[in-house]
Amino acid sequence: MIDVQALRAQFPALRSGSGLPIAFFDGPGGSQVPDAVAAAVASTMTAGIANRGRVTAAERVADDTVLAARAAMADLLGADAGGIVFGRSMTALTFDMARTLAATWSPGDEIVVTRLDHDANIRPWVIAAQRAGVTVRWAEFDAATAELPVDAVASVLTDRTRLVAVTAASNLLGTRPDLTAICAAAHEAGALTYVDAVHAAAHAPLDQAQLGADLLVCSPYKFLGPHCGVLAGRVDLLQTLHPDKLLPSTDTVPERFELGTLPYELMAGTTAAVDFLAALAGQAHRVAGDRRQQLLAAMAAVDEHEERLRRRIESGVAQLPGVTVHSRAARRTPTLLLTFAGRSADEAYRFLAGRGVNAPAGSFYAIEASRFLGLGDGGGLRVGLAPYNDDADVDRLLAGLAEFAS
Repeated sequence: MIDVQALRAQFPALRSGSGLPIAFFDGPGGSQVPDAVAAAVASTMTAGIANRGRVTAAERVADDTVLAARAAMADLLGADAGGIVFGRSMTALTFDMARTLAATWSPGDEIVVTRLDHDANIRPWVIAAQRAGVTVRWAEFDAATAELPVDAVASVLTDRTRLVAVTAASNLLGTRPDLTAICAAAHEAGALTYVDAVHAAAHAPLDQAQLGADLLVCSPYKFLGPHCGVLAGRVDLLQTLHPDKLLPSTDTVPERFELGTLPYELMAGTTAAVDFLAALAGQAHRVAGDRRQQLLAAMAAVDEHEERLRRRIESGVAQLPGVTVHSRAARRTPTLLLTFAGRSADEAYRFLAGRGVNAPAGSFYAIEASRFLGLGDGGGLRVGLAPYNDDADVDRLLAGLAEFAS
């Protein structure tokens, strides 16, 4: 079990005296940051630093920072550090990869995207496919259950499918599809898999190889880190791909996928965030061993903690009149999408904000999913948990929703 109060004490935004106490249920849009992450960013920016190299001390600081960040993300994702690529955001990385992969496609080829995904794992592929003369096939989820069955993806695969883009967890509904089976079906058809793990990485242990994800992307600011994006790719696959780059830029993998000078301070913050998560294993299970083993235990403990709070919220919401919960999948993250009979989600958002409860409304860029649910572009009220949420936060949320509903 996580010591939540000890955890919360390490977050400046949660400390008493930092202003109006806030119950943060907006983690899916970006988590709060602990002291250790902020300190790592600040100390890197104020250290003697230069472009990467091994000659001067300043060069070595930069190089060591990059290598440490690649190793940290490899441990978090069960990936190869040699395939870890850093970029400005998951969206930017996906647009870059879509352009690169599209150069290997031919007219008549096909790709698969899903209605469940965030638009950052849809639109880059749709745009690239249109430019390459490639057919886009859609896998649709079940609006009644919020599930994305394996068959929904498998049924649109053909021998011309070149790529399947799919989420590891819906940022709108929390649905966690059977990713291993979906990736296996894609590989059987001869297609590559591109997995959006932005939402999933914050809530549960991940293993890129076990999942069968050829390319997997996430965003550290969703799991207590700074704003940047990370791609984990199979090294052998990355070696076959040739992105646009400047003439003097290195052709080494993974560096040839990283445009310009890397954000060293954000990479240091990413390493600190991963180390912070790994340290939770000591609280929960006193796990020995390497960082990867600690992370597996820590993320399992995070999952257990968040699931308990999710069940409390769902039980409380079930007692409220006129509230519909659209998050119904059997396997899901602690993320609830709510709508209200006769009243807008935006009204609920503003009502709760006035009571110190941050739970925003919208489609959160999962616009295809929102429309498919019949919610238009407006979506609903999203309640998302993070490791630092506690029972007092849940009490305030439920009290606020009950007052709004009545």
